[in-house]
Amino acid sequence: MSQISPSICRFCAAHCGVLVETERNRILSVAGDRDNPLYRGYVCPKGRALAEQHSHPQRLLHSMKRGSDGLHTPIPQTQAIDEIARKLRTLLDHHGPRSIAVYVGTYSFMVPAAAPMTMAWMNAIGSPMRFMPATIDKPGKAMAMALHGRWGAGPQPFRGADTWMLVGANPIVSKSIGAPPHNPSGALHEAVKSGMQIIVIDPRRTEAARLAAVHLQCRPGEDPTVIGGLIRAILAGALHDQAFVREHATGVEALRQAVEPFTPEYVERRADVPRELLLRAARIFATGRQGFAVVGTGPNMAPRGTLTEYLTLCLNTLCGRWLRAGEPLPNPGVLTPATHPRAQPIAPVPAWGFGERLRVRGFTNTAAGLPTAALADEILLEGSGQVKALICVGGNPVAAWPDQQRTAAAMKRLELLVSLDPEMSATAKLAHYVIAPRLSFEQPGITLPVETLSAYAYTMGYEVPYAQYTPQLVDPPAGSDVIEEWQFFFELARSMGLALSLDSAFPWIAGGQHAAPVVLDMARAPTTDALLGILTRGSRIPLAEVRGYPHGHVFDDVTVAVAPKDPACTAKLELADPVMLAELKEVADEAGVTAPGYAFRLIPRRLPDVYNSYGRSIARLVRKHRHNPAFLHPDDLREIGVAPGDMVEILSRHDSILGVAEADEGLRRGVVSMTHAFGDLHGADDEAAVRRTGSNTGRLIPVDRDFDPYTGIPRMSAVPVDVRRYAGSAAG
Repeated sequence: MSQISPSICRFCAAHCGVLVETERNRILSVAGDRDNPLYRGYVCPKGRALAEQHSHPQRLLHSMKRGSDGLHTPIPQTQAIDEIARKLRTLLDHHGPRSIAVYVGTYSFMVPAAAPMTMAWMNAIGSPMRFMPATIDKPGKAMAMALHGRWGAGPQPFRGADTWMLVGANPIVSKSIGAPPHNPSGALHEAVKSGMQIIVIDPRRTEAARLAAVHLQCRPGEDPTVIGGLIRAILAGALHDQAFVREHATGVEALRQAVEPFTPEYVERRADVPRELLLRAARIFATGRQGFAVVGTGPNMAPRGTLTEYLTLCLNTLCGRWLRAGEPLPNPGVLTPATHPRAQPIAPVPAWGFGERLRVRGFTNTAAGLPTAALADEILLEGSGQVKALICVGGNPVAAWPDQQRTAAAMKRLELLVSLDPEMSATAKLAHYVIAPRLSFEQPGITLPVETLSAYAYTMGYEVPYAQYTPQLVDPPAGSDVIEEWQFFFELARSMGLALSLDSAFPWIAGGQHAAPVVLDMARAPTTDALLGILTRGSRIPLAEVRGYPHGHVFDDVTVAVAPKDPACTAKLELADPVMLAELKEVADEAGVTAPGYAFRLIPRRLPDVYNSYGRSIARLVRKHRHNPAFLHPDDLREIGVAPGDMVEILSRHDSILGVAEADEGLRRGVVSMTHAFGDLHGADDEAAVRRTGSNTGRLIPVDRDFDPYTGIPRMSAVPVDVRRYAGSAAG
């Protein structure tokens, strides 16, 4: 007899409420939970495929060790951990803590105890070499917040807004950034029906752009040009909130001078945005009663991504898009401590130039973290401080990092590569040890990760005080030897004779969630539930109370109003950071970015049924495409003599890849759009492999040319490329 239990999908950051049907320790199906008060039955195809994920024949049920012949064979967890511990101890003794690095990837976010235990272990060995996706994903968000300052009460909420701006964001597919994570498609459609006017800046007519009142379909990489033009139009028309700016911001006149070159005519000529649409968008956004502007991943990956984020924050401040004193706080916290914010600025802080100094390209730590794009060179560059061991948690560098060939060479150079991965990913295939983890329904979970997202990026967390806890629903398969990610680091510490102190739930959030770490008893392993209790200590609603609502609950029993500005507050939001205005002047002085011989621009896109490199082994999720198509406008396909399904060659200044052509009428001419993190380490001319596993766009992107001088992110969008029909192509 089967049993149906409420739970949380942890395939991506949306954390949808689901119903899981189980029988005899086997997951039969996963569906949306109509009794969940927030998600109300919504779940995307990725969540509905979780049953297949748990029973997938390629899932690792035992850890693997690579032999001298390069082949992997099963190894007991305890033996693997002891062998890894001995190797790490040797590296520490001979080369010091800096020789050991961790990469905490996106998927670790779904497991609340994974990152804090990883960082507790890194603290114990004294290594500063901690890398995360933020600096190759959306580094501009943290950097811009540091340079501009933050608003203590947060942004105006999506609910009730009459205007909204999405800069390269498509929450309908990404399930994040720009709309509530619980059914973003439904939320956007309902908002438009209620009168919201959406403005979308994107080279592609995305699902979100189809709902837009104004779609500014600019040339790739021209987001700073367009936003500079919007700011100029708003200031020239005196449409900004002058009282708000006068009291809470500084630098408006310097900003006014900096955007003066960005006339409607200049923006039209350079970004190919009609002047009348630009002016209409400026008026809609500035005169709306409530709204906000957000930036997606693509513009962060394009040149001057931090400038794009910074100008967008300036746009929000000019229009007063922040909560005011007396207004209700949308989410006063549930599994986080209660908040009582004030309607006042939080002063800018240093965005770079502190913490660990890397050996390559002059990088330091930043507000977004250490530059991940530099880690391959930190491994390859010999000498004092060389990284010799890397542990990857919830990440797949060979598929996801830029400059794939260099990344693979670095992975092969390591004396120890450990990958915690449920399958033999591109990185796992190169690892000395692959640690097999438990999957989501084999461990407890909570919605704390989503709740904390607002500290990382505006509009990414919950806008209502919602939380859910789920117990473990099934045991790992009989005969398996799997382990939770946090358990790996706890047992590794025990094997090395280290003591651990558990700190913030999400260490990449500045300041952490809690001030005082908790010293763990190394003689007795904690339970996952005990760790979740530590990570939520001091929460507004005790975790025990949240557990009493198995379908999740909106804890709207109290209303918290934003407090007035402290009379002693002298902080201001910065509209004229000198580094950002210098970058803006560089944009204005350019005639437009050209690259002779490279007529196309490569931009990223997400596919709805996969999450970065994960999900491609699940048959249900790749029924339409096993690969990542190279989408082009139909007229471009005709011009280069290619039909959908044909193979094309895509060439950058750095390398070349093959791609399977597909038509997309929503693209601008001269743009090729592909999903990143596909492909394996097959040869560049292996057509069969490309049709089977896709192409890795990271091969086209060098990390040591055309990169941000602070975060190190190279140009990963708006990449100049040439696209040709592949001589050996045949539709298939």
